[in-house]
Amino acid sequence: MFDVLTRGFKDARLALQGKTRLTEENLAPALREVRASLLQADVDLQVTKVFLERVRLQALGEIKPVRSSGQRVKLSPQDWFVKACHDELVALMGPADTALELGGSPAIILMVGLQGSGKTTTSGKLAKRLLGEGHTPLLVAADVYRPAAVDQLRVIGGRLDVPVFYEEGMQPVQLAVQGVAHARATGADVVIIDTAGRLDIDESLMQEVADIKAAVRPMNTLFVVDAMIGQSAVGTAKAFDERLDFTGFVLTKLDGDARGGAALSIKEVTGKPVKFLGQGEGLDRLEAFRPDGLAQRILGMGDVVGLVSDFEKHVDTRNAEADARKMLGGEFSYDDFVRQLQTIRKMGPMREIIAKLPMLGGMLDQIPEEALDDRELDRTLAIIGSMTLQERRNPSVMNPSRMARIAVGCGREPADVSSLHERFLTAQKMMKGLGSMMGGGMGGMPAFPGMPGMMGGAPEPARKTMSIADRLARRKKQKAARKARKRNRK
Repeated sequence: MFDVLTRGFKDARLALQGKTRLTEENLAPALREVRASLLQADVDLQVTKVFLERVRLQALGEIKPVRSSGQRVKLSPQDWFVKACHDELVALMGPADTALELGGSPAIILMVGLQGSGKTTTSGKLAKRLLGEGHTPLLVAADVYRPAAVDQLRVIGGRLDVPVFYEEGMQPVQLAVQGVAHARATGADVVIIDTAGRLDIDESLMQEVADIKAAVRPMNTLFVVDAMIGQSAVGTAKAFDERLDFTGFVLTKLDGDARGGAALSIKEVTGKPVKFLGQGEGLDRLEAFRPDGLAQRILGMGDVVGLVSDFEKHVDTRNAEADARKMLGGEFSYDDFVRQLQTIRKMGPMREIIAKLPMLGGMLDQIPEEALDDRELDRTLAIIGSMTLQERRNPSVMNPSRMARIAVGCGREPADVSSLHERFLTAQKMMKGLGSMMGGGMGGMPAFPGMPGMMGGAPEPARKTMSIADRLARRKKQKAARKARKRNRK
């Protein structure tokens, strides 16, 4: 979702490759690369200027050692620049503040924003999140203008088994007031009010949401904004905030835009925190905003914390460790592999998952497009679904005649089946080697999410992931060892 930014920061790192120190002269090309990517990603111009100046000042300062494994390790100029970018990205978007005020009887959350920003879907996603936290939410359909808006919210409520309050003929302010009263009468402890939007800001829209807020006095007013509208998202947010003084943002549709610059601008301009990120239509696709995790993903460093969080939400942890041991032992079958694919499908699009992997997050542009195409999951599952129970459980029985039969069953060519089987055997060997390096355990994490090599040839990780500081420490030890050997030869 931040491809433009990630490429820009990657080009900036390359511009500093081989430099022994950072100066105004050699830092300038790197900063130009970052500036170009920020503006191309629709980051506000003034925000871009402030960010670049902060990075410049930090990068030109003294390169201070970082602590790793109890040792102080000095960073290279290139890594120091990356650290400066990371620190300033976190400062720009943070600090993290995803808490909602839920102490009322009931707690009230008012959802506001322009038409098409995703307020109704986000209301459902928020209801699902609150359900998982033990709350009993009530949805109020206060958008009486948009065709099918009420029906959409009712469908979402039905999927979640969450009640939706609506009375034909009531005006929005009255609907909101009666919805809160209904929540008290039925024991709901959180009310989520979905309000109407417009294609653009107008006085009638502002007055209506202001009247609703005055009538129900919500503890939380969340401005839902579509990240794809670019820099205009910042201006829209300022207008809503001046009128409503909202408590935070929800940025939506980040999966549909390669720029995502609004995420970097909106906090700096308004001073209000980003609470959640919305991606995709699935009701579980609402992510608590973590500035550090997003900064790491933008810089191509992955986001292990985010990946573990996604994994834990969708996986039976009682079986995960046993499955991981089997995968890392290279003993998994096609049935085991299907379970891994189904886990991945629940966690989100393949591109997002790989972006969170430290080994691969910065290599998306080097991974074949088919490896990132979620339709490839469907094709793979179709091939495996055409296998017999024996073939799925014991892949060693596979032969050309069986592959020809499987191809007919799933509407593919025998070469497609053969290619999948070859990648499967390669993945078995790869996972067995990875398991040997890791000692056979991953603490409940998936053995290797999706095993991208199975999906079309993503790069195979050559070693266990190491931090920058750890790699530098290892190089330092190797250099000292070489010097010692030279002294011994004299």
